Amino acid sequence: MKGKKRNNPSILRRINDWLHLWLGLASGIVVFIVSITGCFYAFQQEIKDAIEPWRFVEVQEKSFVPPSQLLDTAMAYMPGAKPTGLTYSNRESAAAVGFSSFENGKRSFTAIFLNPYTGEFLQKQQSIGTGKFDFFRFIIDGHRALWLPYNIGRPIVGVCTLIFLVLLITGLIMWWPKKWNKSNRDKSFKIKWKGSFKRVNYDLHNVLGFYSLLLALALGVTGLVWSFKWFEEGLYYVTSGGKEMPEHHHPHSDTTKAGLLANNTVSALDQAWYKTVAVEPNAQGWYMTPILEDKEDAIEIIAYQDHGSWYNRNEYFYDQYTLELFRVQGDRYAEASFADQLSLLNYDIHVGAVWGLPGKVLAFFISLICASLPITGFLVWWNKKKKTKKKLNSSKTPTPKNAATITA
Repeated sequence: MKGKKRNNPSILRRINDWLHLWLGLASGIVVFIVSITGCFYAFQQEIKDAIEPWRFVEVQEKSFVPPSQLLDTAMAYMPGAKPTGLTYSNRESAAAVGFSSFENGKRSFTAIFLNPYTGEFLQKQQSIGTGKFDFFRFIIDGHRALWLPYNIGRPIVGVCTLIFLVLLITGLIMWWPKKWNKSNRDKSFKIKWKGSFKRVNYDLHNVLGFYSLLLALALGVTGLVWSFKWFEEGLYYVTSGGKEMPEHHHPHSDTTKAGLLANNTVSALDQAWYKTVAVEPNAQGWYMTPILEDKEDAIEIIAYQDHGSWYNRNEYFYDQYTLELFRVQGDRYAEASFADQLSLLNYDIHVGAVWGLPGKVLAFFISLICASLPITGFLVWWNKKKKTKKKLNSSKTPTPKNAATITA
């Protein structure tokens, strides 16, 4: 009797196993969709660069043209539209002016690609709102909202991502060997490729789930930052040592000094651009909002320090009337607190760009493993269910003691 009691799993272990099973079955389809679309999206920039030659230009030994020249050219191809973003990349890449709008419940986005050395038009690309199929827009809509309206799909993705984090923890508890002998270590760390299909499937779920645990947690946590405001604020509170997350706000221009630059032939945006380039000669990209919506808005220019990643950036804010430089918390990555740096890193960690191309490859494989876990987990449950049912049926069939019993 004592031996049997020792072999029975504890109540806590049974609860853990029950949670892992039913939470996994409930969230499996969503986890699969989010993970597999994440695989496809990992290399979207590299794929676009390979199939869209207008994204590149011949390097010239001259400075980039100012923003106003790019805007003038772009707006000639988008009459009546309002530019919402302007991007310079590195010296080998095209500049782009974006036009984003949301009308009658429909969103549209068009990018005008331009030569940054001459302002020459290169390509007009409308990725949203044309009615044409856009593969990567399809992928990101599935990843973020399961191809449902965003106000419906995003909360579902967020809840299932939260469940996925719970599954990783309950899975680790189930994986943990009762005894650290050689046999258990082999089962926990190695896939028995020569075993039966059931054994290989079990090992794929058990072993790959363990090896991907930490990085899968990182992907899940960074995804939840966008799903729930309370999670983003809670993570900031923990990583900052108990400080509240500051609200994202821009400095305000001094409207009492409006008109000071009115007689200057160079626009305020161009002047702010020249000032930023002077202190950021080695930046690998810039982003700015070309048209200010409010009289109190400040001109914002972001200087990216590395090509292909977004976290290592410096933000510059200028009074639109005096070009006075403002500073705000976390506007320089190198000078920011750990919590602010982590916030800036969130996207790059999520897509693996923080480690360049090797990081994206790693993110791809971790996402692929995450996509496989609901499938292999379902098969483990299904095989056990069939085995239990088979045992139950066999136990109900009477076993005759001899032939006389049969003929009696």
